[in-house]
Amino acid sequence: MHHFCKQPSAAGYSGGTSMKILCALSILLLSACASLPENYPRTESTALEDYRSTTMGQRWGALEDQHPGKSGFEIIRYGRVAFTTRLGMIDRAEKTLDLQVYIWEADETGRILAERLVRAADRGVRVRLLVDDMGKGPSDEAIASINAHPNIEIRIFNPFAHREGITFDFVTDLSRVNRRMHNKVVVADNSFAIVGGRNVGDHYFSVNPNTNFRDLDIAAVGPVVREISGVFDHFWQGDWSVPISVLVEKTYTDEDLRAGVAQLRQAIAAGSYPYVVDDDLDRLARHFQSIAARIVWAPGQVVWDDPQSAKETGQTEEIIFALRNKLKTVDTAFMIESAYFVVGDRGVETLSNMVDRGVEVRVLTNSLVSNDVLAAHAGHANYRKQLLEAGIEVFELRPDSGVIKREWSGEAFAGLHTKALAFDYESVFIGSFNLDPRSAAINTEAGIYVESPELAARLQAYMDEGVEPRNSYRLKLDDDGDLVWITENDGVEVRYDKDPLSTFGQRFTSGLIGILPVEGQL
Repeated sequence: MHHFCKQPSAAGYSGGTSMKILCALSILLLSACASLPENYPRTESTALEDYRSTTMGQRWGALEDQHPGKSGFEIIRYGRVAFTTRLGMIDRAEKTLDLQVYIWEADETGRILAERLVRAADRGVRVRLLVDDMGKGPSDEAIASINAHPNIEIRIFNPFAHREGITFDFVTDLSRVNRRMHNKVVVADNSFAIVGGRNVGDHYFSVNPNTNFRDLDIAAVGPVVREISGVFDHFWQGDWSVPISVLVEKTYTDEDLRAGVAQLRQAIAAGSYPYVVDDDLDRLARHFQSIAARIVWAPGQVVWDDPQSAKETGQTEEIIFALRNKLKTVDTAFMIESAYFVVGDRGVETLSNMVDRGVEVRVLTNSLVSNDVLAAHAGHANYRKQLLEAGIEVFELRPDSGVIKREWSGEAFAGLHTKALAFDYESVFIGSFNLDPRSAAINTEAGIYVESPELAARLQAYMDEGVEPRNSYRLKLDDDGDLVWITENDGVEVRYDKDPLSTFGQRFTSGLIGILPVEGQL
């Protein structure tokens, strides 16, 4: 039985030439850098210890007792289910809610979930929200007004010193501000948790009118939830997580809180959200019953990057180190679904060696038009031919993916945001980790590794759906060694000799980025 192992890597990591230039510039301009607050008061808190005193703790604890040494897991595929599960966790929590997220958008989804957090706090639930400063979405002022609630505390991970001009921080303090917290975690009453790829925003839950993501979460109960809470506490208590109250000048009052919540509720009432957001607890109860019926009990563990590693060594390589160890044991199949896929020469070599020893290797990532980060596609494009020549199957998501359009999203374009790996049809890894240099060594990430053929089969079905012709293009090399993209429309094969549906400008820009020395930052 093979296990991921959370160990530090001895291997070094080197960024590109552009990184070195920017770092040199940072040193020259360091004297102009604004300082972060120091010696401010911090409230000490940890995850709920007496979790079995809650209804969720009792329910899941009873099932946990029936499966000693195992935790329970379910894959959350669709946006509506992902939203309803989060809403249910917030509405049914009795004592604690811990949320860790890279992006919290100030859109309908963001407003609805923020308002429900206030409702939970009103009934006595302690709410801890940790948001990365790069993707906090709403303004400091908007967030801070909610933070005025006595049962809500918001902390900002690795905050920018210049609140109104973060670009300046990237010039003067790059080595610090370049390292972001990319984790996505929700924990209710230290009894039920979600870990995955979804931030908080409309396009992560299939309700954005323009673009929606294919994404994935894993729900967890049992002992692994306490592991997740331990990771959250580690981030929460670290000196990289700063209370938002010390980052803003204004002191918010109860009146500010009431006004902010009233504004939230007015905006929600005026919106047109397609999902049920009322207090239908019976509906939510039935939803959780459906999850309970599909829970798979199996060995599992959290795999995560420690921000302290970045502070001390300059790298966050815990997950990539564990992945390299796991790949050495794979002997049948390795399936990858990654929003951003920039493997580098070392990655190509690793995957090629796997194919040489008889392992089936398949990749689904974004196409040029479906990718929301053009630079990431540029990095991926540099290695497509090498991957195909090595015998690796490569697929790219269609921006008009049928599986995305089917789910409550009208005519919105599709993008891939999933981060999932399947090993030998026996085990899975689902989390926030992309197979790219930024996830590997710069940002912190978190995910769950589970050894379960049953769960692996469910993930495999999800991945197989993603590579169907109605959802993706299959890349091939023609007789001249040039790339072609193959798909089907209404059962008829369609071939492209350039990135499908792309403009000349998109292809030119991607190609230009691809020759720049920036791969280490992608």
